[in-house]
Amino acid sequence: MMRRAEAIDSGTGWPVVRIARLDLAFTPCVWPFAQARRADIDHHFAMHQRANPALWNGRVLMMHAFGIETDMLRGNYLETDFASFLAWRDWNFPDPNMRNCFGMAALRGSDGGFVLGVMSEQTANPGKIYFPAGTPDLSDIVDGRVDIEGSVNRELLEETGLDADEMDAEPGWHMVLAGPRIALMKVLTACDSAATLRQRILRHLASEREPELSDIVIVRGPADLSDKVPDHVTAFLHHAWRLDRS
Repeated sequence: MMRRAEAIDSGTGWPVVRIARLDLAFTPCVWPFAQARRADIDHHFAMHQRANPALWNGRVLMMHAFGIETDMLRGNYLETDFASFLAWRDWNFPDPNMRNCFGMAALRGSDGGFVLGVMSEQTANPGKIYFPAGTPDLSDIVDGRVDIEGSVNRELLEETGLDADEMDAEPGWHMVLAGPRIALMKVLTACDSAATLRQRILRHLASEREPELSDIVIVRGPADLSDKVPDHVTAFLHHAWRLDRS
């Protein structure tokens, strides 16, 4: 049974909150930062594209208001371009009202090992190691709502070739409040071991022309983590391992 939303110390400085439901709306509005800094943003993105021509300035969703009510996360998203999002991220989040709120497929083998991907060089986060994930986009809007679970399932399938429908999905979410980032972790446990999942994903990557992932990493405890794992993922993993021990 779900309990009232409660912030839990992950031991990494970022709180983890157990959430039963999401109520996320698409409420389009102007983002003043993207308008005021347009020329600088375009110049910054052009610099990124010269270094990485594979980057594409698509449309993404960012959260401009949110609140936690009992066991529910409520939030509103606006639409912007990836270039504005990237500049906001790279320039140390100059608009404090915005959040990058996204879902992650916390993929776990039947033996308890978590399965993470190493981001390929052509992505915006080369070398970083984390769960299948992506910034929400226009395809995640369903009847005026932002479908984070659908986003998670899509990213899992695109990045790994695995189908979330074949997994045991834990009810609710583990929400990591990591400053300007809100990571919504959906725990998906497979029937296969972590090692078998890794081999399945590697076969999928070998069949892709430009895979988003370059390798797969299994983590079973803090000793398996590296500085390539973002702090919001580290916070969740420490929280999950603490739950395993309780």
